[in-house]
Amino acid sequence: MTCPICSDETVQKYRPFCSRRCADVDLARWMSGSYAVPSEAEEDEAEAADLAAEALRKPH
Repeated sequence: MTCPICSDETVQKYRPFCSRRCADVDLARWMSGSYAVPSEAEEDEAEAADLAAEALRKPH
């Protein structure tokens, strides 16, 4: 199996990645929105926007 980030061989400890670095690169891509699960329903987008706005209004 090869690492989905750099195509090197994977290491059991970090599987499916080859290293901590590649695992962190993948996590950063998810967190930045580079990866996204597409939605075809418009109401999903509106609901997500409402939930995000509500979360921002709540005190921490």
